[in-house]
Amino acid sequence: MMALERAGLRSEELDLIIVATTTSDTLFPSTACQIQQKIGARKIPAFDLQAACSGFLYGLVMAHHLVAMGSYQTVLVVGAEKLSSIVNWTDRNTCVLFGDGAGAVIVRHSSEGGRLLAHDLGADGSHGQVLMVPAGGSRIPLTAENIGEGLQFIHMVGKKVFRLAVDAMECTARACLEKANLPVEQVSCVIPHQANMRIIELLADRLKLPLKRFFIHLERYGNTSAACMPIALHEALTEGRIQPGERILLIAFGGGLTWASALLEW
Repeated sequence: MMALERAGLRSEELDLIIVATTTSDTLFPSTACQIQQKIGARKIPAFDLQAACSGFLYGLVMAHHLVAMGSYQTVLVVGAEKLSSIVNWTDRNTCVLFGDGAGAVIVRHSSEGGRLLAHDLGADGSHGQVLMVPAGGSRIPLTAENIGEGLQFIHMVGKKVFRLAVDAMECTARACLEKANLPVEQVSCVIPHQANMRIIELLADRLKLPLKRFFIHLERYGNTSAACMPIALHEALTEGRIQPGERILLIAFGGGLTWASALLEW
């Protein structure tokens, strides 16, 4: 509702709801359908997508294309997670990293400027097992036995995820900038996935950008997966880190493995 209020819109004006989440309240109905009912939106299309920490950018790009095609006029894109429900609180390798949160944006045509200049999306399922929740799906339904083994919690091979994350985030950032034909030096603010401070520092070093150009809120919320990007975007705007006309680079990496980047002109 806050996103709608800030945009000066009513829920009845929405044409589509996209929710990026890995921790939906239920397998079905989708979180998007539940949001539709709670905000009083019309009987518009509503669905969830699952690309882990990259999910919000996947949803943002999808919304952009649907609006650009004229299929929909006003799209609500939400990133929301309750990762505290799937972490093992006895596993210090994971439980201290993740947090809960939610954020939302409205995507629509505007005559006041602001546009998506370029994007890059990708995935590599061959590395899926380095970051996953083993049980709870149709392949391994939850049982008393596997719950006792903790298979309903996040399992992560930390060192391998670290290496893959840095490589993927650098590659997707460069691919996105190349599509826009924009030198990295012209990026005013980088909003990286808030997974690990060492990942962000190494990414800044590889892109040859000063760390002060990166917006970081990791110390406040931890890794909120699909929610971290809209939360960080909101806070960067609130704190005056983003000004009209500036180029903003958003970069994410998540389980799947997935990665995504989007270059915005604000």
